[in-house]
Amino acid sequence: MLYFITGIGIGLIVSAPVGPVNLMTIQRALMQGFRPALAAGVGAVFADTLYAAVAAFGVSTVTHFLADHRLAIQAIGGVLLIGFGLVTLRSHPHIDRFEVTRGVSRPGATSGKGILPSMLAAFVMTLTNPGAVLGFLAIFGSLGDWAPPRHDTLGAVILVSGVALGAFVWWTGLAAFVRIVRDKLTDHWLEAINLAAGALLTIFGSVILVRALLELLF
Repeated sequence: MLYFITGIGIGLIVSAPVGPVNLMTIQRALMQGFRPALAAGVGAVFADTLYAAVAAFGVSTVTHFLADHRLAIQAIGGVLLIGFGLVTLRSHPHIDRFEVTRGVSRPGATSGKGILPSMLAAFVMTLTNPGAVLGFLAIFGSLGDWAPPRHDTLGAVILVSGVALGAFVWWTGLAAFVRIVRDKLTDHWLEAINLAAGALLTIFGSVILVRALLELLF
């Protein structure tokens, strides 16, 4: 039980800081509703769970690969963030009040079309962040007696399961909260939030890409 509770705490801690996936989840909740926003969170959960497993089971081969290809992974992640930020900047959110108050959507508005792309985008964004696995390694390494012994496979599975649940709770809560707030916003506010999210995503991506290129060149 201790491992599971510890894992939940880790999942919440690594998910809560405002970053690209949080911004994308908020933007999805504002523009498309709860399910695409939650799908983005689930994509991040998958990536975080994978990295947590790498850290918990001490998969050194994966860690070394990420370290050896850190700059390339950062560059790919930067390009993806810039692309998503530009797409977000070009979009124009609009709330149909009939949908909001009556729960009825336009044809295709709440279909599964936005779910898989949201999930894949968040998964790739998180996966192309080498700092994620290094962060998990640092957190797991500092747990001391709260971490399972090296050869305790069951304990590692329980800890990783807790991480997955904690991350899922965060993304579900965030998507639900923003979806509720969305009902009280005007199109003007949506446009402003969308522009801010797009600009921040583009800045995040640009900083990551430039830093990777500078480190590669110099």
